[in-house]
Amino acid sequence: MTSRPFHLMIKPTGAACNLACEYCYYLDKGAYYPGSCFRMDDPTLERITAAYLQTNPAPQVVFGWQGGEPLLMGRGFYQRAIALQAKYTRPNQRVQNALQTNGLLIDDEWAAFFGEHGFLVGVSIDGPPDLHDRYRRDGAGKPSYARALAGVRALQRAGVTPNALVTVNRANADHPIKVYRHLTALGFEHVQFIPVVERQPKGRKVTESSVRPDVFGRFLCEIFDYWARNDVGRVFVQTIEVTLSRWLGGPPSLCVFAPTCGLALAVEHTGDLYACDHFVYPGFLRGQVSADKLASLVEGDAQREFGMAKADVSGTCRECSALWLCGGDCPKHRLRIAVDGKPISYLCPAYRTFFSHSEQIMRAMASEVGAGRPAANVMDALREA
Repeated sequence: MTSRPFHLMIKPTGAACNLACEYCYYLDKGAYYPGSCFRMDDPTLERITAAYLQTNPAPQVVFGWQGGEPLLMGRGFYQRAIALQAKYTRPNQRVQNALQTNGLLIDDEWAAFFGEHGFLVGVSIDGPPDLHDRYRRDGAGKPSYARALAGVRALQRAGVTPNALVTVNRANADHPIKVYRHLTALGFEHVQFIPVVERQPKGRKVTESSVRPDVFGRFLCEIFDYWARNDVGRVFVQTIEVTLSRWLGGPPSLCVFAPTCGLALAVEHTGDLYACDHFVYPGFLRGQVSADKLASLVEGDAQREFGMAKADVSGTCRECSALWLCGGDCPKHRLRIAVDGKPISYLCPAYRTFFSHSEQIMRAMASEVGAGRPAANVMDALREA
């Protein structure tokens, strides 16, 4: 058993997907497994399940299912997964399943299955059709919005409340309120905004679909201003909630904002364990998941050094008043070079802008919560002001 709780992001289909999104960072990982059918077999599923539950000291263990597109495995795979979880769960240990999908395969049967087994379901949706379909198309170039929305409606009919996972990219970043209001009109109450920052094959330049830092900063600020006046306590935006938690004295609950990382690892369809979902490269392969090896892989020198390297920030970062909130951002985003020669986040200007812009209202909300009152009180104060 490890000394610290950790999280596994499991990719049962590897890079296989029924979409070909232009900004996808994972499709090219299929090249690491030539000739593979990209389907996790039952012995591998059982080995991962047993190892994860036997090794993780957390009282609640979350199985994170992602891809590619994880629903390509079919419901039978997840029925077997649930049976294996019941087989290997330790006394006083709880299991939660969380699945991220593009939504295209969700029908009433899938939705009923998720509801019956208490899955947390995140659906990738980038805003209204004109923005969503800019990059999210299938291999034939056909748009995906209508099919994704049909999946969302099936979940809602079954009583499953999905989360929205929104990639903020070059197309939708200029329309923050349009995106936000569209999502809330669809009934989403939990929203994650994930910036697209993908490096071109050579050098440190980003791809055409990557969001610009200054635009992403404005995107977060405009959504925050709208949310603070209309939706506090009703809609939960991950970046805002994590920031408020820090103002309340809590630890960083999102790895990109934590001072160190290394406890969120990725598992390929073969059972290969990688340092992180964003570092699925041969140099970050830790080994095969098994009950007798998983703890040593998670706690091993290579993985600990990987996690601690995040704290080695530049002098520019150490002097920044926002470091306690951003934690230097994800190492994947460190594409700029500071004067001391160390890399800093490509999104640094965006986060400095957002944390500075939101400070006054964050302080007010933290004060309300600290006094035992709801943070939503700020909405009345802002309206009066």
